[in-house]
Amino acid sequence: MPNRKPYIRLPHRAVVFVGDGRKALFLLNEGTGLEPRLKVLQVFEDENPPTHEQGSDRPGRALSGTEPNRSAMEQTDWHNIGKQRFARTVASALDRVLEESHLERIVIVAPPRTLADLRRSYSPAVEKRVVAEIAKDLTGLTISDISQYLTA
Repeated sequence: MPNRKPYIRLPHRAVVFVGDGRKALFLLNEGTGLEPRLKVLQVFEDENPPTHEQGSDRPGRALSGTEPNRSAMEQTDWHNIGKQRFARTVASALDRVLEESHLERIVIVAPPRTLADLRRSYSPAVEKRVVAEIAKDLTGLTISDISQYLTA
């Protein structure tokens, strides 16, 4: 059997954040770097329906004072705004989890857009503790599948 190199070496007692714009898992690695044992610390879920269910009006129209023509305005993407708000909420929750548990290392796993929203919301304390970021959506997987994916 060939010697395989792990995707990432999860530090012992590291917080593994797995999330997207609707769901977030805070996991703790109680195992080793090569054989992680992930334990659920907290789970966050957000009810964020599609934009067409959240908005009630059609997009507005702009009228220029000098021209007789009107131009349409782009519809507000309420679903995307909800995802950004959720990212800010879980980033502050991550800060509280680290403060309460005195853990020093964080691995972030999130889709690219959510990862960008999280980076904008990190506190300086969280930012200096991040040891790895993986741009992948693993929220639909089980805990054992997440640990297998990270060490495969």
